[in-house]
Amino acid sequence: MSASAIPVGGIARPRNLLIRVCIGFVLLVVLLAAFGAMLAPRDPNLHNLLFARRGPSADFWLGTDLLGRDVLSRTLAGARTAVIGPLIVALAAMLVGTSLGLLVGYRGGLIDALIMRFVDLMFALPSLLVAIVVVGVLGGGYPLAVAMLALFYAPQDIRVIRAATLEQRVLPYVEAARSLGVPAWRIVIRHILPNTLPMVVATVFLHFAFALVSLSALSFLGLGISPDTPDWGRMLADGRPHLFVNPLAALVPGIMIVLTAASMNLIGDFAHEQLAARGRAR
Repeated sequence: MSASAIPVGGIARPRNLLIRVCIGFVLLVVLLAAFGAMLAPRDPNLHNLLFARRGPSADFWLGTDLLGRDVLSRTLAGARTAVIGPLIVALAAMLVGTSLGLLVGYRGGLIDALIMRFVDLMFALPSLLVAIVVVGVLGGGYPLAVAMLALFYAPQDIRVIRAATLEQRVLPYVEAARSLGVPAWRIVIRHILPNTLPMVVATVFLHFAFALVSLSALSFLGLGISPDTPDWGRMLADGRPHLFVNPLAALVPGIMIVLTAASMNLIGDFAHEQLAARGRAR
């Protein structure tokens, strides 16, 4: 074995283990999103003021909140909003951003100028602050918060995919396809899109992580999700006043938010590297 191979293997093994742990944790969160309400030992919305602000015990493993609701049950059931909302934001931004990014990157011209000026305008606006104002004024709830974040994340995808398309469209394989009379849509879908796939996948994971944190922040401020719906951001706000009585009521949902966002970010980086390496090999 050469000396240069030793550190590479030593670095790769712990990193692969970390990625496996992240994938396992994300799969656990997805399972909780699907079956968390059924796995919860108690009704997540059951109020019982006789057991309010209790610490961990045999009956309530993570204690109770201000209204006597079981923190463990609400944590398990809260995985649903932690997955569904960010997933909708990430997929909507990916579909809109990838489609427009490929279009303007390949075509150019007036449509490129118009869409990119809109993208510049959206980048100039503070997305979370605008979402707070719009959701607070209109009172549209969780669907409006998700739609606002998707609207602000799509321009980021447009810019990234446009840059990747501009890099690909001048390469010899695209010129060869044009010279053979291949239709533009076929060149974009069959040739350029697969080579921009690493960027697409990376932005989906990244937007999921950012959307999770942003939606949790809106819930923490009392916007978006309804007060009775189990949500990690809302639980963080509800548990903050009695940190010294039952700190787990705030720490557990906060840790779940951090671990889920960090895991999705690391998985996205790993997927980008793997897809980019396969693209170079191809």
